[in-house]
Amino acid sequence: MHAFYTNSTPQTVTSRASVLIVDDDTGNLSLLGSLLQPYHDVLAAPTGERALKIAADIPKPDLILLDVLMPGMNGYDVLTSLRDNPTTRDIPVIFVTGLDSIDDEEKGLELGAVDYIAKPYRPRIVLARVHAQLELKAARDWLANQNIWLEAEVARRMRDILLTQDITINALAGLAETRDTDTGNHILRTKEYVRILAKHLQTHPTFADYLTDEIVELLAKSAPLHDIGKVGIPDHILLKPGKLTEEEWTIMKTHSQVGALAIQSALRDADCSIDFLDIAKQIAHFHHEKWDGSGYPEGLKSQAIPIPARLMALADVFDALISRRVYKAAMPFESARDKIIEGRGSHFDPSIVDAFLATFDDFVIIALKYQDNEQAHE
Repeated sequence: MHAFYTNSTPQTVTSRASVLIVDDDTGNLSLLGSLLQPYHDVLAAPTGERALKIAADIPKPDLILLDVLMPGMNGYDVLTSLRDNPTTRDIPVIFVTGLDSIDDEEKGLELGAVDYIAKPYRPRIVLARVHAQLELKAARDWLANQNIWLEAEVARRMRDILLTQDITINALAGLAETRDTDTGNHILRTKEYVRILAKHLQTHPTFADYLTDEIVELLAKSAPLHDIGKVGIPDHILLKPGKLTEEEWTIMKTHSQVGALAIQSALRDADCSIDFLDIAKQIAHFHHEKWDGSGYPEGLKSQAIPIPARLMALADVFDALISRRVYKAAMPFESARDKIIEGRGSHFDPSIVDAFLATFDDFVIIALKYQDNEQAHE
């Protein structure tokens, strides 16, 4: 009898387990073979070297009965080799031997044998111990398969959750962008700009601890929500083709707070911390802050500005500079680069400006890849 697996419990069926017998004495091979043959498929090897080849073959034996005293490779050597080989290390091994000292038994168990049978063989003892080890192996195999199935199911569900997150984020970001007809592919470009900057800064001593691979991806995932607060700005201000009045500009600046409050509300409903929303809230709230403290809405300065917002600040301004608006032409890439340089240490974190300069060619590639239909550059 052997076992197969379902997603709930192991079931017993009539498929036969295979047992490899290893002994240089043909008489012992014959004796054990005759004893086990009615219940199991029996393989035989007269040497340790031959046993290792059979054990590594497909299909592998379910259990090995291994003699200790053999010429050439003895049983201890064979067991050591089995355990050193990733393809055979999980095959259970029962030592069968005429040795009966406690030291010999302990040595075998220390090397990884699961049991020890002394000669001369007592048929009922041999069959009982073989059966017990095969049942244990079947249970281990079932658990391993169950874990593989569960891991695959968790991975599948996680992919579904992440896909749902991405769709939701893009839908929300797209909703905000549809209120502002000038932005086009702005959210796609700024998302990639942030990713480029963050990846480059992963080796920077100031940013390395924070910018793990996971955080970099969360930053890119969160970046499209940076202007979600624009949904709260009246159309006559958001879509105004000319310069805003001081009063209108005051209202326009509230979009950062509106966005942060909206994300905070979502976090409160979730009743737990959600990393990408935490980062999105920082970006929405603080991406208009400036390194010298002259930004809005809180007037934060230098290191007090969260890293996600500092990255977004540069990405957002660069894209605004190279994008055509009803009230301005698109600025050439090199001119936009010079403007970013002018803001080093005043508008932008100097280290992030340095990262921008080092990856400027990548910025241009992204800008061209996702350029708006009406957008052109010199």
